[in-house]
Amino acid sequence: MTPPDAPRTCLVTGATGYIGGRLVPELLAAGHRVRVMTRSPDRLRDHPWAGRVEIVRADAADAAAVATACAGVDVVYYLVHALGGGHAFEETDRHTAEVMARAAREADVGRLVYLGGLEPEGEDLSPHLRSRGEVASILLASGVPTAVLRAAIVLGSGSASFEMLRYLTERLPVMVTPRWVHSRIQPIAVRDVLRYLVGCATLPPEVHRSFDVGGPDVMNYAEMMQRYAVAAGLPRRRILPVPLFTPSLSSHWVGLITPVPASIARPLVESLRNTVVCREHDIAEYVPDPPGGLLGFDEAVRLALQRVKDAAVATRWSSASVPGAPSDPLPTDPDWAGGSVYVDERTRETSASPTALWRVVEGIGGDTGWYSFPLAWEVRGRLDRLVGGVGLRRGRRSPHDLYVGEALDFWRVEALEEGSLLRLRAEMRLPGLAWLEFHVEHEGAASGSEADGRTTRLRQRATFVPRGLFGHLYWWAVAPFHGIVFGGMLRNVTRAAEQAQPA
Repeated sequence: MTPPDAPRTCLVTGATGYIGGRLVPELLAAGHRVRVMTRSPDRLRDHPWAGRVEIVRADAADAAAVATACAGVDVVYYLVHALGGGHAFEETDRHTAEVMARAAREADVGRLVYLGGLEPEGEDLSPHLRSRGEVASILLASGVPTAVLRAAIVLGSGSASFEMLRYLTERLPVMVTPRWVHSRIQPIAVRDVLRYLVGCATLPPEVHRSFDVGGPDVMNYAEMMQRYAVAAGLPRRRILPVPLFTPSLSSHWVGLITPVPASIARPLVESLRNTVVCREHDIAEYVPDPPGGLLGFDEAVRLALQRVKDAAVATRWSSASVPGAPSDPLPTDPDWAGGSVYVDERTRETSASPTALWRVVEGIGGDTGWYSFPLAWEVRGRLDRLVGGVGLRRGRRSPHDLYVGEALDFWRVEALEEGSLLRLRAEMRLPGLAWLEFHVEHEGAASGSEADGRTTRLRQRATFVPRGLFGHLYWWAVAPFHGIVFGGMLRNVTRAAEQAQPA
């Protein structure tokens, strides 16, 4: 029998997501051994903890792969959630939960831990809360000791709930809002969620149940916005509830105002119409509250804002793939498609050193912008938001560093070779698949000096694989602007590198 405080071997699913990416280093700090399960191991390559964990490639729907990932594991953290419109996500959630329940039982796993949502009694649940409840039931019926943590809004830098709250409050001093702004909510700070999750690793085997987890404050969304405004040093907001806002209209409204696209905003908005307040605090019997108590709303917001200001956001909601975004990487040879592939490739030599040039390339996007025709990028971002896409507001996690898998405005970093290659995959709404690549090339001067500008070259390539006739029409409609957008980008990136380079 494993001693109560002995280190466990923990499997973390969803490690590329917001909570999973933060849980891994917390488990390591607690002395546990960690294995992570992901469909795309390359997306974890640049995380600071990547070299300290075992990485297993597996899709949560692949029973054989999940069984392999569970072999020899003491604790499984099930942090897999489907997002999106319609009801397909419910079937996906159900199937992947059943796969994990069976794999954990057959592998004789000691414990399952699941982070779900609070479920009010006597209310018509939103589809996503209902699905979370179904997943919890499947895991509790698995035959494996299971702990389900049920939380409402998770407050932390980079969480979708926090970003939604932040942008709604900061951008709109007068807000016309749906009725859900008056629903009662018990938010919880992400650090307390992580503390509970880590504590669940050493729960006694007889503990098999759900726990409600929440912070010390109960309020409605309108109060949250007012208290956020105080914490951020903003004037008091005027809030005008309008009963005619449907969840669909609300999600599109949130998608236009905040970085959270409508596809992700909708499940959040639908869940906000429910009362999500804890009915018990039994978790404290097993994972005691810290000496200073649970983190309150105001302090959680203050800490999150400081993290944003310091560019010290560890993970973001956009770390996970956006629903509907292409998941297949672009092979080295673009002719892989077997059909039409459009390419716009441009090259420019520069007197800047490869190091200076790479620094500009890796810092592109976010507040820095895209070095060409800002109005065109802004219009493209706004159009994308209007049709439910991610737009440009996701920005970037850090002003200087990127890692594979993270979001960058309406792109996602698909490949990163330090000093030489940055490849971005488009996640805006398009009639096809698109990539933008930057190659910093340095052939080597006879003198061996990196600073010899005659050997430094920036190669930029935009690739588009059209889908159907509209895809072809789209490419030829925007092709006349490529000289302004891509040509200007190439010139301005190299110019910025030359100006930034020390004399």
